[in-house]
Amino acid sequence: MIQIDLETQVRNETGKGAARKLRRQGKIPAILYGPKIEPIGLSVNEHDFNKILIKAAGEQVVFNLKVQDDTKLALIKELQRHPVNERIRHIDFYAVSVDEKIKVEVPIKPVGKAKGVEVGGGVLEMIQRTVTIKCLPLNIPKELEVEVSDLDVGDALHISDITPQEGIEFAEPPETTLITIVGGAQGPEEAVEEVEEGIEEETAEGEE
Repeated sequence: MIQIDLETQVRNETGKGAARKLRRQGKIPAILYGPKIEPIGLSVNEHDFNKILIKAAGEQVVFNLKVQDDTKLALIKELQRHPVNERIRHIDFYAVSVDEKIKVEVPIKPVGKAKGVEVGGGVLEMIQRTVTIKCLPLNIPKELEVEVSDLDVGDALHISDITPQEGIEFAEPPETTLITIVGGAQGPEEAVEEVEEGIEEETAEGEE
């Protein structure tokens, strides 16, 4: 998690025409809402906002939104992008409190080499690439590391198998499956034997 200041301007005009006008000026229409505030129409500088996204490199950003003479702590709830050029067309900011836990999705990162892959020839399959957690806004982790070294072919990793770090709790059922080890490829000796058997069968058929 990184925390960044962002200047905003309150906008009073709404509608498609007003939004297009803002975009021509190099600004992105936005809205700030939350459980304890009335929705506020905003705009942000497109260049400044894109720089923040590049700096974050996929990490969760907590914004200190400068709204007139006040500062609001907020997360990105949704980004609407143009279907062709991918430019951001609208931002939904969600206001949060520094001392109240929120629900947020974080990426799952497997750590280690699964026994079922290294020895058993299986394949690690990600059933979920993110998991929903509850924590304070300033404690949001970049990702959740999960140890997979002991997983064999046919094994699965569930939320109940993970001990979250202090201050974090899971917001999904304990039985939720995150990772499985499936399959079981042939070892080198078995593969050679199968090829040799195939050659022998073809030779026998040719002799007949």
